[in-house]
Amino acid sequence: MIDLSEFESISPYTDEEAVKALSIVAENPVLKEVSQYFFPDESPEYLQNILKQVRSIDDFQVMVMSKVIEWVLEHTAHNFSYDGIANINGNKKFLALSNHRDIILDPAITQLVLYRNGIPLTEIAVGDNLITNKFIEYLIRSNRMIKVVRGISARELYLSSQLLSKYIRLNITEQKSSIWLAQRQGRTKDGEDITEQGLLKMLDMSGSSDFKRNFEELNIIPLSISYEYEPCDVLKARELLISRTQKYVKAPGEDLNSILTGIKQQKGNIHLNIGLPLTSEEIERASQCDKNDRYQWIRHAVDLRVIEGYKLWKTNYIAYDLLNQGFKYSEHYTADESEAFVSYMEHQLDTVEKSLNRADLREIFLKIYANPVLSKELLAEQLELPGWKLQWGR
Repeated sequence: MIDLSEFESISPYTDEEAVKALSIVAENPVLKEVSQYFFPDESPEYLQNILKQVRSIDDFQVMVMSKVIEWVLEHTAHNFSYDGIANINGNKKFLALSNHRDIILDPAITQLVLYRNGIPLTEIAVGDNLITNKFIEYLIRSNRMIKVVRGISARELYLSSQLLSKYIRLNITEQKSSIWLAQRQGRTKDGEDITEQGLLKMLDMSGSSDFKRNFEELNIIPLSISYEYEPCDVLKARELLISRTQKYVKAPGEDLNSILTGIKQQKGNIHLNIGLPLTSEEIERASQCDKNDRYQWIRHAVDLRVIEGYKLWKTNYIAYDLLNQGFKYSEHYTADESEAFVSYMEHQLDTVEKSLNRADLREIFLKIYANPVLSKELLAEQLELPGWKLQWGR
C-alpha cells in the first residue's frame, strides 16, 4: 500500500473519515429539504437514514450520488448519451482530462457512466473555493474530491502545484485511482474548450524521467461533454461582460448559486464523449519540440479530441447563424426552433440586472453557443494543412 500521508491536506477522505463526516451531515436540518427535492416519493428522513447506513465511500457514491445524478438527468435533461467507453481499459488507471462546462455535473456525469459500465470511479480535482462551509466539505471530500488550492501567493502556488502533481502521478502510476481533472482552471465561460498550458506544466512537475515517459505514464484520456442548453449560460455571459471593464469579484454564495443553477436548469440533450488516450507517438513528437512547444503539442492533442468529441446541437447552429446574420447551418434547425431559442435567450437575459448593456450581453450569450461551431470549423481547416498545428485564442 502506498503512503499518502503527505497529501492529507488535499486528498479525499478515507472510508472511516467519510462515514464519520456523513453521520454529521445526516443530522443537518437542511437535509430533509434536500431529500424531498431529490427523493419526493420518500419520507423527509429518507436521505438521513441512507447516510446513516453508509459504511464506505463506495456506499455513498452508489447509494446516494448515483441516484441523485440519475434524478438530475431524468428531470432536467431531454436525453443523455455517451460514446467511447471502449477507450477506457478498466484494469489501467488514467487521467481524464475533460472540458469543463458545469462545476458539479461534468465530473458527476462522468462518474455515472463509469459506474454503469463497471469501471472504478475516479477521484475528482475541485477548487477549494467551492468549500464554503463544513457541510459542503464533508460532502465533497466524502465523494473522492481532491482539493485544489486557489487564491494564494506565487510561492504557495508553486508548492501547492508540486503537491497536487505528485499526488495525481502517484495515484495513477501505483494503480490506486484514476483522476478526473478539468483541462483549465474554472469553467469555460465563452464556449471555447482550450487546455491550459500551465496545467500541463503542473502535471510534468512530478515526473522523474524524461518528458515522453512522464506523460506516457499518466495515460491521459480526453473527455468532452456537450449540453444543448449551457448550464448557467446567462450567468457566464454576465460575468464576461462585467469583466470587460473591471475586475470581476464573486458575490458571497455565488459559487453555490452556480452549482444549484447548473443542477436545476433544464439542459436539453447531453452527450459525453470519451476520447482515445494520447498515444506514445504523439507524446514522442511533442518531446522533440523545444521548451514550451512540447506542452503546446500535448495541448493540441488534447484539444483535438475534445473539439472532435464535442457534439453540436441545434442551439449551437442557431446561435452561430444569428451571430453572423446568415443561414449557413439552417439545414440543422427549423424556423420555429430558431424562434424558440431566441425566446429562451431573451428570457435568460431578462434575469440579470437591467443596467448591463443588453446588446453586448446578447452577443456574449450567442458566442457561448456559437463558439463550438467555430472551433470545429477551425479544426477542419487546420487538419487539412500539412504538419497541422492548432492555433486557438481567437
